[in-house]
Amino acid sequence: MIHSQANRRDSITGNQCNPSPALNIRGERNKSQNAEIERERTRRRAAMKRHHHHHCSVILISLVIVVVVVVSNLLTVEAEVITLTADTFNDKVKEKDTAWFVQFCVPWCKHCKKLGSLWEDLGKAMEGEDEIEIGQVDCGIDKPVCNKVDIHSYPTFKLFYNGEEVAKYQGPRDVESLKIFVLEEAEKAATEAQLESEKEL
Repeated sequence: MIHSQANRRDSITGNQCNPSPALNIRGERNKSQNAEIERERTRRRAAMKRHHHHHCSVILISLVIVVVVVVSNLLTVEAEVITLTADTFNDKVKEKDTAWFVQFCVPWCKHCKKLGSLWEDLGKAMEGEDEIEIGQVDCGIDKPVCNKVDIHSYPTFKLFYNGEEVAKYQGPRDVESLKIFVLEEAEKAATEAQLESEKEL
């Protein structure tokens, strides 16, 4: 009898200390499920990080493109009117088959100041005319250039073709009038140069 009770106690104690195979299987399944959930969370976190990095990269690239475009536009605007100096004037206006429409000014002249952005606006309006260049000379800095081309008042606007002065502008000071003048006079100069070239042949 005592032996039978001891066996029951051992049996109960054994059931309490050693989970049944079924419980072990459920525990393993729960561990597996938890591990899978954790892996899924890890994948989602990684995907969110990748998306964040991609979003930041797109923003950075967009900013770089905007900066490049702005800088390019600024450089283009500056290049539309070319500043000529004592070192560059002769070589530039002598460029073959090229008309140079040049403004001669000094910073202290009230009439030059009154022009405002007129010359820059003309430069923009003439963009695309490959055989016509818009230039400017500061006679306060490069006075020898101005003396050489007979500048006595400011502002003065002169057209050069193949190194020779071909016309002086004295009309209204607006972009459209200046543009019409330079296109017509440049065409005349090119035609005359072509005729001279044919005569020499």
